[in-house]
Amino acid sequence: MINYKTYLIFLFGSLAVSIGLQMLLPFPYGLIAALAIFIVFPLFLRNRAMKRMGGMGSDVGGGGSGGGFFGQSQGIKYICLACNNKYKGGMCPRCGSKMKRADF
Repeated sequence: MINYKTYLIFLFGSLAVSIGLQMLLPFPYGLIAALAIFIVFPLFLRNRAMKRMGGMGSDVGGGGSGGGFFGQSQGIKYICLACNNKYKGGMCPRCGSKMKRADF
């Protein structure tokens, strides 16, 4: 993740730039530019942090390398509570039981 100090530097930097733009540009354009900065900077920080972690980066669909929920791309496996067998799907292929717990 991105550290707190860098986030605050970017936050206050974007605040200073947006106030400066509001002073230089007339009313509606300055406000639009300031809002655009406050939307773009967090997206930029998020993309940068995701690339550092080796995550999805700028993929919109979520199918990047190492993406997915909790950083896994393999899906959920289950463990049967009756026979302790690991499997995917609805019921255990070994004993036929439907009692299971998720294994992440």
